This record gives sequence, C-alpha cells and structure tokens, in this order.
Amino acid sequence: MPFLFFNSGYLGIMLVGLVLGLITQAWINGAYRKWSRVDLYNGKTGAEIARTMLDSNGLGSVGIEQIGGSLTDHYDPRTRVLRLSQAVYAGRSVASAGVAAHEAGHAVQHAQGYAPAVIRQALVPAANIGSQMSWLLIMVGFFLNLSGLVLVGALVFGAAVLFQLVTLPVEFDASHRAIAVLSAGLPPEQAAGARSVLNAAAMTYVAAALVSIMQFIYFLGLSRRD
Repeated sequence: MPFLFFNSGYLGIMLVGLVLGLITQAWINGAYRKWSRVDLYNGKTGAEIARTMLDSNGLGSVGIEQIGGSLTDHYDPRTRVLRLSQAVYAGRSVASAGVAAHEAGHAVQHAQGYAPAVIRQALVPAANIGSQMSWLLIMVGFFLNLSGLVLVGALVFGAAVLFQLVTLPVEFDASHRAIAVLSAGLPPEQAAGARSVLNAAAMTYVAAALVSIMQFIYFLGLSRRD
C-alpha cells in the first residue's frame, strides 16, 4: 500500500510552522522597530559597539564590514569578518547595539573555541546535504513504497535537525555575552531593551528547531508504515 505522505498530520505540522513563523517574525519586527527608535545612551553606532567588544577580547584582527539588506547581520568564521546591515552598522539605537553586540559575541565564541559553535560549524556540510537530499530520498521512497529508503531520508534529515538544535545554545550564549557587555555601559532600561530584541530573535531559532523536530518524528513514523 502506498505511503500517504501529505496527509492531515504533515499538513498540521506545516500549519504549526506557518503560525510560529508569523508569530516570531512579528515579535522580532515589533521589538526591533520599537527599540530602533530609541537613541543609545552613549551615542555609539553599532559598528563602534562591536569594535569595542571585539577589541576588549583581543580580536582587533576581526574586521567589520557593512552589507545590504535588513537584519542580514552575521559573523563569517571563515574570513573572520563581522558583517553588519546598514541600519545596524551606522545606527545609534538600542536595537542596533543589541544586534551588533550579539554578532560580536559569535566572533568571541569562535576565538575562544566555544564547543557548541565548533560543533555547529562542523555540522554545516552534513546539514546542507541533509536539508537537500532528505526530501529526494523520502519522496522516492514514498513513490516506490520503499520504507527503508524513507528511513534513510529521515536519518539524513536528522543532520539538519541536529544542526538546528546545536544552534540554540550558540545563539543564546552570543546574546548572553552581548547583554553582559551592554549592561555594563547602558542604563538598565536600554540594556533591557536590547535584551528584548535579542530574545525575540532567539525565538525564531526555537520555532524552527521545534518544527524540524516534528518533521523528523513524522518521517520516522512514515518509514514504519506498511
């Protein structure tokens, strides 16, 4: 008997993912918009906040570049460069400071060999393969009624799930490092504002991990059906 792939159970998972995605995106957009209107107490730009945090950790060799887009900020461990969106790089708001310090936190993790960050970087190739190849294996197994191939696809997809799970402590730790630095130089209200922006951003990773886990469990169950 052919597998029933796109049934109500899987569509339910997709619906949960859609709802969580909309909620977390609205949360981060609202928090960022609110605190991007509040000028930073010390008047520094996001780039200056990041530079200070990097230098205080002996990372003067880590570069900072401005890139296009909105909330495209990231740290590239391959080139040891911090890339900040224009609004964050030149912005002097609480939101800009929070995002910039968070990304600088990733650079500090890299320099210190923070274990979850090291593991996540090592998982990148497997996660990329897992997110791309798993669907092909599962769909082929579905149409050919080969439960073993569906199981292989589910296990390959597990690499992407593991990557998302390891990402959680990496993101939370980077935010913790950022808030520790900002709390030492900002009024409590502004430090709390930066924290709210970073907490909202963290929830997008939590939501993505939750949906991936639900998909993984579903695929494992699918491989056991007759």
